[in-house]
Amino acid sequence: MNTPNKLTVFRVLLVPIMVIVSLINIPVNVGGIPLTFIIMDVIFIIGSLTDKLDGYLARKNNQITNFGKFLDPIADKILVVSAMLILVGAGKLPAWIPIIVITREFAVSGYRLIAVEQNGKVIAASVWGKLKTVTQMLAIILAFIDTNYFGAVFFEQMETLPFVLNLISTILMIISVIATIFSGYDYLKGGKELLKNAK
Repeated sequence: MNTPNKLTVFRVLLVPIMVIVSLINIPVNVGGIPLTFIIMDVIFIIGSLTDKLDGYLARKNNQITNFGKFLDPIADKILVVSAMLILVGAGKLPAWIPIIVITREFAVSGYRLIAVEQNGKVIAASVWGKLKTVTQMLAIILAFIDTNYFGAVFFEQMETLPFVLNLISTILMIISVIATIFSGYDYLKGGKELLKNAK
């Protein structure tokens, strides 16, 4: 197994560790932020960095494999969705956001499978897809250390730092949801003929 694939597997293994940490109540706060959330945030950041690193190494060293093509996008989805569900459970994120994300991922993954099966074509990520990925990861990173819930900035008075943190986190999450919807629409709109010919 080459280095990029090892990094992908490592990213998958980080998910159960993050979930286990979420179940542990560590009675310690750092700057008002529960240590549990800081640890989960660090795990998520490491996972996000390996996402960029494995792709870079695979292209640079010509180590792109079928295993990597299969597992890399799945690893990304597992990491992001797991983090979002943890945030939902903690009351930091409304459930409708991961529902939209999961629905989009199922639809796009199904479309990609049909594309590969019919003509061996691998569908590249659109601008909307890239925007979705970047804003999603940044929003989640900030949401873990945000002591307020999603959108609290619009309903509650806060001190300067919590206000700015919640504002940026909320805006990035909203942008990521919009990009998620539009990127999914782009995939399905561009694949009308492909889906029509699917057997």
